[in-house]
Amino acid sequence: MAENNVKNENVKNEENFNDLVRVRREKLKALQDAGQDPFEITKFDVTHHSEEIKANYDALEGQEVSVAGRMMSKRIMGKASFCHVQDLQGTIQCYVARDAVGEEAYAAFKKDDIGDIVGVKGNVFKTKTGETSIHVTGFTLLSKSLQPLPEKFHGLTNVDQRYRQRYVDLITNPESKDTFIKRSKIIKAIRNYLDTQGFMEVETPMLVSNAGGAAARPFETHFNALDEDFKLRISLELYLKRLIVGGLERVYEIGRVFRNEGLDTRHNPEFTLMELYQAYTDYHGMMDLTENMFRYVAQEVLGTTTIVYNGVEMDLGKPFERITMVDAVKKYSGVDFTEIKTLEEARAIADEKHVEYEARHSKGDILNLFFETFVEEHLIQPTFVMDHPVEISPLTKKKPGNPDYVERFEMFMNGWEMCNAYSELNDPIDQRERFAAQEEQFAAGDEEANHTDEDFLNALEIGMPPTGGIGYGIDRLCMLLTDSAAIRDVLLFPTMKTIE
Repeated sequence: MAENNVKNENVKNEENFNDLVRVRREKLKALQDAGQDPFEITKFDVTHHSEEIKANYDALEGQEVSVAGRMMSKRIMGKASFCHVQDLQGTIQCYVARDAVGEEAYAAFKKDDIGDIVGVKGNVFKTKTGETSIHVTGFTLLSKSLQPLPEKFHGLTNVDQRYRQRYVDLITNPESKDTFIKRSKIIKAIRNYLDTQGFMEVETPMLVSNAGGAAARPFETHFNALDEDFKLRISLELYLKRLIVGGLERVYEIGRVFRNEGLDTRHNPEFTLMELYQAYTDYHGMMDLTENMFRYVAQEVLGTTTIVYNGVEMDLGKPFERITMVDAVKKYSGVDFTEIKTLEEARAIADEKHVEYEARHSKGDILNLFFETFVEEHLIQPTFVMDHPVEISPLTKKKPGNPDYVERFEMFMNGWEMCNAYSELNDPIDQRERFAAQEEQFAAGDEEANHTDEDFLNALEIGMPPTGGIGYGIDRLCMLLTDSAAIRDVLLFPTMKTIE
């Protein structure tokens, strides 16, 4: 019975929707027949936006303004009516009186629908209730909305539909629009900071023959003109390092990368990555730059260095903690990997602690598995985890005097990896050996292993200076600074399964 009731309700809703669409199309047809097709209007001069008028009321009181946007409400009251128009900044009330706009224009206004895009001219005033409003002298229908918006008090609440129809989500959910405005400000603040540090923004290829620089499966395609297989990039690293070789000492790129992996709250197959490289510094220099940049961006965008995410405070104003991976694993699991000398010992302690590993995994891989199992969830405050095992870091310089580890760090907040940085490997002989080891791992079944890049090796043989490099997940940073629960909430058009 309940299932039938739901089905009947859905049918009724669809019929109501179709009736509303039909009425709107009839209104459009009537306008067109009368020579008043709104789609033939090409421009409307906007002088102000809603919040600008409210914030500057004293200066604008009694002055003529013109605004444009989407009509979100309408209240007809005989010879005078009210409506609210929504633009980029917010909404503003408009008072439409027949005596001010004329009988014909007033009759046309009454026929307009919620969702229509309109242009409004009039004088700024306040109503008896104190609401800043526009006393309308001219009202123009600029575009006819042929479909009704979601019910105004609830907006677009279906999460899947919000992602698929982001344009409706932006109209009906102000917090969604605010998130994406804030995202733009975050990226602008990053650029501003790097500009002050002497960095140059560049662009590198998305379509590549060898997708290297990260441990991930690429998307593959075929380029018909050359009859060659290509891949979408999974990283920005190897081309940016070529530019360091070429003498561009400080470079960065913000761009989309593509990884053929699963979907969850923190992963989307295409996402925004920023990588930067600086000659003549190391991973300590990258830590200092990262700490200062995160602090700057938070202050610029939020006005504070304290982030609140899902009710948890994270303080970017304090010095970030710095701890080695070995010490972090010892702290949270009780296992000291400095005492573990062989692969057999590593496997034995993994078995004891119920850490799953594969036959191809080395001692360094098992250390990293311990870190993922016991440590990551505890790293809530900003923390640099340093000195990773060499086996999981094929593009990184080894630590002097301790070749089992490399000069690498990952920064964590809220239990998430926020960035990954190295003292970059610039020894072409060592790099070739690392690539060979990666090829062996690929042959053993690791589909995310890197492949040998001969042109990159050639660049290293030309000579790359000591260099610090880092990659940042821009989407995760946006999630933290906007208190968004999922990566899809900060991607305007996230990847979705096609509806059959």
